[in-house]
Amino acid sequence: MKAIIPVLNTEIKRPVYLQLYDYIKSSILSGEISEGEKLPSLRSLSKSLSLSLTTIASAYEQLEVEGYIYSKPQSGYYIRSVRLNMSQKPEQKGKTIQTANQPVASASSVWESDTSGAFSYSMPPYKYDLSCFDFTKWKKCMSHVLTEHADLLMFESDPQGEAALRYELCKYLFSARGVKCTPDQIVIGAGTQQITGSLSLILRNYGIDHIVVEDPGYTPVRHIFHDRGFAVTPVAVNENGILIEKLPVNIRTAAYIKPSNQFPTGAVIPIGNRYKLIDWAAQNGSFIIEDDYDSELRYTGKPIPSMQGLDSENRVIYLGSFSSTLFSSVKISYMVLPEQLAQIFLTIKNDYTQTCSKAEQLALAIFMERGLYQINIKKLRTLYAQKLQKLLSAIDKYGKNFVLPINTASGINITITIATQKSPETVSEEAADFGVPVRYIKTKDTAASGRSTYILYYNQIPLGEIESSIKSIIETWKH
Repeated sequence: MKAIIPVLNTEIKRPVYLQLYDYIKSSILSGEISEGEKLPSLRSLSKSLSLSLTTIASAYEQLEVEGYIYSKPQSGYYIRSVRLNMSQKPEQKGKTIQTANQPVASASSVWESDTSGAFSYSMPPYKYDLSCFDFTKWKKCMSHVLTEHADLLMFESDPQGEAALRYELCKYLFSARGVKCTPDQIVIGAGTQQITGSLSLILRNYGIDHIVVEDPGYTPVRHIFHDRGFAVTPVAVNENGILIEKLPVNIRTAAYIKPSNQFPTGAVIPIGNRYKLIDWAAQNGSFIIEDDYDSELRYTGKPIPSMQGLDSENRVIYLGSFSSTLFSSVKISYMVLPEQLAQIFLTIKNDYTQTCSKAEQLALAIFMERGLYQINIKKLRTLYAQKLQKLLSAIDKYGKNFVLPINTASGINITITIATQKSPETVSEEAADFGVPVRYIKTKDTAASGRSTYILYYNQIPLGEIESSIKSIIETWKH
């Protein structure tokens, strides 16, 4: 095996563990480190590089969660198979969290095929945490629009979205998510569901009328495509995401997936499978719809890069939203289209009007230009990581073995199973009484196991109220 001798620079901003991650990742992709080879142990590499065990472990964990390496108990870390074939040539550039000694259940076998009707979007009064967003700074950006650019508000917005916002998005997505695009490839819309509706028109124009969705997955998207006349095929997911071998062949298809934080299982598609998915799309004249909702909110290591940044075949459609990183009611979402689909959009865009507020689009462009959005993301990662720690600690303290967390790596919610015979309606209503949204998910082994599965949204519970809220909820569930 190639010796691991990176050149590390402590005087630059990039953390040392990420420099080591970059070096090993580059060696894997170039073939210098081969599939199946064993990496040095944490202790031996720490000694040879004169780095702390924590630094080595952080680099290995980031490589593992992205699927470049895997661990064997009592043995060590080994290199995964990364690329399907040499047609994919990525540019050479630069663990699931488990805290409070919590047992974490496997997400690979608990899910059933149909989650339709599992979620209610008629929200009762829930807790809210104003510390999650600095509305004073947002107000200043909005005031700047109203005082300095009021003339722009006298005209309708571009159906594609405001050029200033698309420009700022283009810069941000490249630096934060590895997305490669121009502003002309970006389309702005009012929420993921509206963006998906627009995408359905583009796919129809391209000649695609078949959609694959993850099973389980985000139900509203399934309904949107079905209501627009698409044939919709659910494909199961496991701990590595959607089952690639179950995808249709010789049929032009668009596969809607969440590769970096699958909903609701939290599964992450390994790097090798990402290349296989891109190759599947290229060979079948198909597309991958990558929904990257809340993937920026990852609490160990760094966020997992987008699939779109790996795509050299122009086969990945990238979807994103600001609802989890700003505030829900802003309703600004976007998609990044491959060039061939962007050209189709240009031919039909003037048949439709923009659905997002022009004033809010311009305010967001200023918010991003001033670096305030990036600051807010960092703040949320720190705050939500603290909330997650508090939540898991409270579950361990008051609900050990009664409540079992499953997906605790990223996002604004966790998946839990509860040892209860209460109806899903009762469980959700009892949590709502304490201001916490909990949503039922039907699973295939509920009756046999005596446990039921739910999504618990913790992001809006104030940090100081998490323990008392979870204690009260669990005590109510037990009685």
